[in-house]
Amino acid sequence: QVQLVESGGGLVQAGGSLRLSCATSGNSFRINYMGWYRQAPGKQRELVATITEGGATNYGDSVKGRFTISRDNTKKTVSLQMNGLKPEDTGVYKCYIGRDSGVAWWGQGTQVTVSA
Repeated sequence: QVQLVESGGGLVQAGGSLRLSCATSGNSFRINYMGWYRQAPGKQRELVATITEGGATNYGDSVKGRFTISRDNTKKTVSLQMNGLKPEDTGVYKCYIGRDSGVAWWGQGTQVTVSA
């Protein structure tokens, strides 16, 4: 059974930093994509960042230049370094892993709250 567990969320003041991590287990297959989405109350789910097995990255426009995604293919983990946090970054951050076939698995999420 594939499991994803996020950690590193919390409360931080605007301008601060947090580092999210996602540990995966139960997946003996190659993971083509890893990434993060977020959802704030009353808003649609939003892409934060994705990274391919080869290291190619893609970021949502609102986080470009502030967030950095990385992955460890050996440990099958993905991390998100968030700098220059803003109140609008508040939300539940969920990591996911996916394959080229379109199948994806999601974590339960970790809360990030940025105070003004």
